Amino acid sequence: MNRSIKISLLAAAVLAVACQGNQKKEEGAAAAPQAPAAGVEQLIRVSADTARTMDVAQTEVYTSTVQAYAVNNIAPLSGGRIRKINVEVGSFVGRGQVLAVMDDAQLAQTQLKLVNDSTELERLRALYREGGVSQSDFEAAEMAFNVSRKSYENLVENTYLRSPISGVVSARNYDRGDLYAGQPIFVVQQITPVKLLVGISETDYTQVHVGDEVSITADALPGRTFTGKVARIHPTVDPATRTFTAEVQVPNADRTLRPGMFARVKVEFGVNHSVVLPDVAVVKQQGSGQRFVFILENGTARSVAVTLGRHFDTYYEILEGVSEGDLVATRGSSGLKNGARVEIVENN
Repeated sequence: MNRSIKISLLAAAVLAVACQGNQKKEEGAAAAPQAPAAGVEQLIRVSADTARTMDVAQTEVYTSTVQAYAVNNIAPLSGGRIRKINVEVGSFVGRGQVLAVMDDAQLAQTQLKLVNDSTELERLRALYREGGVSQSDFEAAEMAFNVSRKSYENLVENTYLRSPISGVVSARNYDRGDLYAGQPIFVVQQITPVKLLVGISETDYTQVHVGDEVSITADALPGRTFTGKVARIHPTVDPATRTFTAEVQVPNADRTLRPGMFARVKVEFGVNHSVVLPDVAVVKQQGSGQRFVFILENGTARSVAVTLGRHFDTYYEILEGVSEGDLVATRGSSGLKNGARVEIVENN
């Protein structure tokens, strides 16, 4: 009897363990995620925006360096000792102002010769009128006087060194008493006006005209904006950069802009009425650099190559590929593929 009881207890224990195992399997099966039904495609969640048209300012900003309108190297024609220095670096000088004086010994000799030649010419002139000398003698004396006069004028110019422009002295390479040895004594730069040489894409060659106004800012002068005009357009295009050069002049009446300053030149090319899209909608194709967007039609994404225009704020001007009213994927578009099924979660 005891043996029968033990067998009954053992069977009951085995039955209890088996029931507990089945219960855990059922709970595990209930907690496991449900796989999608066969043949049902999973949707990609994206945000979308509708392409619209608006006026887009055709504006480009170019970098350049402020340059003096004219630069003159002040130096004598020949060597000599510098007797006097009249200005320093930073001095503003006027046109015709004497900046330095060279040794005048040769000038004094030439002046004496000029006086003698002048006296001789007048003496022979009187004799020639009376028939006392031949015409050839008179003409020889006249030629000698003219040569002396030209030599004197040249020496005056190269002894008293004057500035041919109004500007600022930007360099001085000698002191009083030095012997001139080939390097300019002074460098004078005209800074009213100043100029900037701007390299503009050849595609805009027909859009730039002499007289067009531009805006200039300089990093060294925050908060200031200067207005300049296109003074001349170079007639050739650089084949290496595919750009042409436009020379911009700025009056700079207060002399604020200085040569060497880094500047940005803003050029307006008019206004286009174009399709625009948020810049997040534009995807760059790896390896090719081509840009494209995904147009959404009936829950399907279609890849379309686009041609971009100007970029402003957070928008791109679209020149080709998208029409007004097209629904385009924005956020989430980087993970899309052509023909993917999508779910629009936000439509702006």
